[in-house]
Amino acid sequence: MSKKLFIETLGCAMNSRDTEHMIAELTEKEGYETTDDFVEADLILINTCSVRERPVHKLFSELGGFNKKKKPSAKIGVCGCTASHLGEEILKRAPYVSFVLGARNVSKITEVLHKDKAVEIDINYDESEFAFNDFRSSPYKAYINISIGCDKSCTFCIVPKTRGDEISIPADLIIKEVQKVVNSGVKEVFLLGQNVNNYGRRFSAEQEKINFTQLLRRLSTIEGLERIRFTSPHPFHMDDEFIEEFASNPKICKSMHMPLQSGSTKVLKEMKRGYTREWFLNRVEKLKTMCPDVSISTDIIVAFPGESDEDFADTIDLMKQVRFNQIFSFKYSPRPETEAESFTNTVDDEVASQRLSQLQSLNNEILDELNAKSLGKVYRVYFEELNRDYFVSGRSDNNIVIKVKGSDDLLGQFRDVKITSIGRTILTGEIVA
Repeated sequence: MSKKLFIETLGCAMNSRDTEHMIAELTEKEGYETTDDFVEADLILINTCSVRERPVHKLFSELGGFNKKKKPSAKIGVCGCTASHLGEEILKRAPYVSFVLGARNVSKITEVLHKDKAVEIDINYDESEFAFNDFRSSPYKAYINISIGCDKSCTFCIVPKTRGDEISIPADLIIKEVQKVVNSGVKEVFLLGQNVNNYGRRFSAEQEKINFTQLLRRLSTIEGLERIRFTSPHPFHMDDEFIEEFASNPKICKSMHMPLQSGSTKVLKEMKRGYTREWFLNRVEKLKTMCPDVSISTDIIVAFPGESDEDFADTIDLMKQVRFNQIFSFKYSPRPETEAESFTNTVDDEVASQRLSQLQSLNNEILDELNAKSLGKVYRVYFEELNRDYFVSGRSDNNIVIKVKGSDDLLGQFRDVKITSIGRTILTGEIVA
């Protein structure tokens, strides 16, 4: 009988791709097969997130639950960003954990598996050219890493401390990987990096000089590849060349994630984001002028230390101007080893909660208005998921989630869909072609 592997993944798309890499290595080299039931697993992994405080607290609660119900012989491993910054402390707080594997050490998964109480958390370890075995969660789309690490110094963010310095993966390796997944039937790829449009700034060895816009052009020449998505571009690096390529290249999906964080230039400066409110609005205006159907999503932190009522009003005003199609919004959460952890001008928690509620209420109003305009429109949808109740769902070019009545025959197919009813997060339609 094969050994069973259970993985719980928290956090971002980078973590999802790291999980795929670990599954690939453990399947190919150690003979594991995945299971959705941790009780029957021989190996339990938690791939953690440390961007906010809550997932870190959740980790130890989850670990305790796993330890109580797991098979006596089963091993537990903690992986990802929280593993990187807590390291041996995890073993002290949860001594039943077998090993700790940092976010920059994913390729060592089969090594730590056989070392009792191993702690591998070197954030300078270079995996940019490691040849992982192949595994994808979906046969219809593929996550592709184009860089690892982050060179930014945002005062609120722990990622540079957990994923290390930014290194770009050589273009020829990226192109080969994309070609390989396309040959297997994938029609859409999702390029991943902490700041994808900073691609090419640093390689681990001598490589051809190439920037993100040039990489997009090369990938778009691959026959059979129909859609290219990516996350996350940094507003600071959104130059005209990049925006023009985004708007004019038919293979690039017209959906842009632009992490704003705050609509106040004063707060942005305190965050060390590198751009102003005016620059962000300028980039949005250029995007919408060149690409009227673009959908724009963002990240927003409310109640960053020192955020005044006027600063928050700037964020609300920018929200009304841009009218984001989706936001990921949170109250500021102090993270260890960040500059902002020492800031003393904190915002009262009740005020922070009120601001977050106001922001999210405004966003819901905007979403309802935007979605109402979709009624009766026709979108080209790439179907990738079979839902319950005989529905199949997929995404439009501009990242709207749309479902229709249908069977798995639709999976991996493009169809034109007319919207017949709307919801806040998903639209329903009928196939017209």
